[in-house]
Amino acid sequence: MTERHWRSSTIYEGVVRTTTRAFLYALGQDDEDIVRPHIGVVHTGGEMSPCNMLLRDQALHAKTGVSTGGGTPHECPVVSVSDGLSVAHSGMRFSLLSRELIADSVEATTRAHQWDGLVGLGGCDKNMPGIMMGMIRCNVPSAFLYGGSALPGRSGGKDVNIVDTYEMIGKVLAGEAEEAELAANARISVPTPGACAGQYTANTMAMVSETVGLALLGSSMVPAVYSARAPLARRTGRELMRAVLNDGPLPRDLVTRASLENAAALVAATGGSTNSVLHLPALAHEAGLRFTMEDVAEVLARTPLIADLKPGGQYLARDVYEIGGAPVILKALLQGGFINGDTPTLTGVTLAKALEQFPNADGRVVKPADQAIAPTGGLTVLKGNLAPDGALLKVAGLRTLKHRGPARVFESEEECLVAVRAGAYLAGDVIVIRNEGPKGGPGMREMLGITALIYGQGNGEKVALITDGRFSGATRGLCIGHVGPESADSGPIAFLRDGDIIAIDASAAERSLMVEITGEELALRSGEGFAHSQRKLGGALEKYAATVGPARLGAVTHSGGVVWERDG
Repeated sequence: MTERHWRSSTIYEGVVRTTTRAFLYALGQDDEDIVRPHIGVVHTGGEMSPCNMLLRDQALHAKTGVSTGGGTPHECPVVSVSDGLSVAHSGMRFSLLSRELIADSVEATTRAHQWDGLVGLGGCDKNMPGIMMGMIRCNVPSAFLYGGSALPGRSGGKDVNIVDTYEMIGKVLAGEAEEAELAANARISVPTPGACAGQYTANTMAMVSETVGLALLGSSMVPAVYSARAPLARRTGRELMRAVLNDGPLPRDLVTRASLENAAALVAATGGSTNSVLHLPALAHEAGLRFTMEDVAEVLARTPLIADLKPGGQYLARDVYEIGGAPVILKALLQGGFINGDTPTLTGVTLAKALEQFPNADGRVVKPADQAIAPTGGLTVLKGNLAPDGALLKVAGLRTLKHRGPARVFESEEECLVAVRAGAYLAGDVIVIRNEGPKGGPGMREMLGITALIYGQGNGEKVALITDGRFSGATRGLCIGHVGPESADSGPIAFLRDGDIIAIDASAAERSLMVEITGEELALRSGEGFAHSQRKLGGALEKYAATVGPARLGAVTHSGGVVWERDG
């Protein structure tokens, strides 16, 4: 071990760095520890959400794995924003922004301290892709571990989760449920620490981490509170050390065009979160690859829906764990010819080889590909004169794929929320929320608070909603987000007026989003300009708005494909 010249030797070798050794001694290291590979154990543990609550405990087990594997671990906590606590108010502007903060933090600690490798633990919507983005950016040996989802609650003999509470708010406002019933539901819908239990953003990105090879196969669906997570974290630490000692695989060996297409297929097959269509292009961007919303859409269109998961289906993450985990879904896709089995995994074997040890689809939670629930995946990209750069819709579980109606235009989420709470909209309307894109928001807020209210009021498929903002992975209904170009970039959504007729056709043959006005009228309106009032932001939001790119490219904030030559 002492003969190897590690990257981290930059921080302690030579007379001039004697003071650094003094600091390492102060950390409780001895000479043997100091000459080992130094590993950053990055996590977002804390009490900002139940998703993050157990991550530090798991990080300690990962540190044990790093130590037994021959490394010297350094715990490196980074910031995280809870979507659950920031939903439906101005704090949501910091959710997507936090993804960039986390990726930057991973880069900062890795490059500043010259870590030889990384273990990353995340458990909420944006901290997971943020950590993975940082790993790919630094391109040192890395292993990711999802902290696991919460167990569901039980009510009336049925599983319930946080989305049931969101939607019951709408029922209370519509007079169809009592506040006491809502209060009782809130106490049982998230009975344990862990991330939201359905195939929302956290579980979708957890499965993605396995699919692209950054996480161990079979790791993501183990519930957060299960004892099995402790040895899993230790194994992740040991596997990371194997990659460090063998010079790889590196993150950019794993995150390739082929593995990203596999990940998009996984999203489609599970009816996964619309947020994944932001995060997959962002992961690609870090690797120096161009993988846009349109590229994701091509995969979505050719991949069947085979997993019957909430919010569009019946089952939760725990149910997937009980049938063998995410690899069961990947194996069914491989057997159907929908993914590439030659992509590498963290352990060094191909995906196809690694999947051999996992069971086949159970036929209930996960169907074989030739018995698919639907012929195409759970997400689709729409285009038309209202969204020349595309817009995103989750079609999993939708009964209606077409809608035509008058626009009801709102300039912000808050303005719309007032109207929805009052029931001041009509069946058939197309609710439009603009000025909520990555730049215009800024921060591209998700609209779960509004969509859950609409669904709870019984209007989930009686109205449509379109926005240049985004939706939660838990959103259901005819809700179209990521409309591009956004209003702040003078996209057509900026020039809609109340009463304009909007036509939506999400069928496989059309996939269109149109406003029924002439090109001449649209050009005339755009020539008149629009007043987008933006208060002085300051701080992180100001920097984000000045650097963020469009949603179709992942809403990223730097040029991508960074090559980190050894410092020192």
